Amino acid sequence: MLKENKRTLIMASIVTILPVFIGLYFWNRLPDVMVTHFGMDNSGDGYSSKAIAVFGLPLLCLALLWIVAVVMANDPRKKNISPKMFSLGLWVIPVVSLIMAATVYPVNLGYTVDITYIAGLFMGVVFTVIGNYLPKARQNYTIGIKLPWTLANEENWNRTHRLAGYLWMAGGILIMVLTFCRCTEIVWYAGVFAAMVLIPTAYSFWLHTARDL
Repeated sequence: MLKENKRTLIMASIVTILPVFIGLYFWNRLPDVMVTHFGMDNSGDGYSSKAIAVFGLPLLCLALLWIVAVVMANDPRKKNISPKMFSLGLWVIPVVSLIMAATVYPVNLGYTVDITYIAGLFMGVVFTVIGNYLPKARQNYTIGIKLPWTLANEENWNRTHRLAGYLWMAGGILIMVLTFCRCTEIVWYAGVFAAMVLIPTAYSFWLHTARDL
């Protein structure tokens, strides 16, 4: 699977480490200690050295990218992972790396950035895209809702992922709406995410128990 997706993996790797070159370009303008984590009020609450921010974070993302690629490529049911699902699994991390660069660098260069707004929109888009693909996912051990009942029964997997697809798309859209309306308190996002996880889980368990009755 890695050989078949070699070009995609190379491109994703290049995009992932692109923030390193952006950081080098602005190196002399960046502070020695950089804000790298932000609270819900956009204030910085985590700091790293310039070297860690510029080199460490993108390289960590690159390592995660390759771990995800290797795990998917060695999935016992890898034949059920379509090329589109494989690409989706790869491209999430490069996008995260770019989002981090688009927020961390401007803030440390003295610009005002609404981190919560960007993060909320990003989460909404990601959940919506994943929701679109979930009903198309076939049984595997890497991508999808991996519960004992979904992995043991193909019908359970298909029905659970069909429901989850609608919920995740609706959840993603709702998160974007909340973000646009500036309802960015963590309780709103947590509530939406909890529904996206707990409802498909409960539904899958219900299908399992109903089948055994």
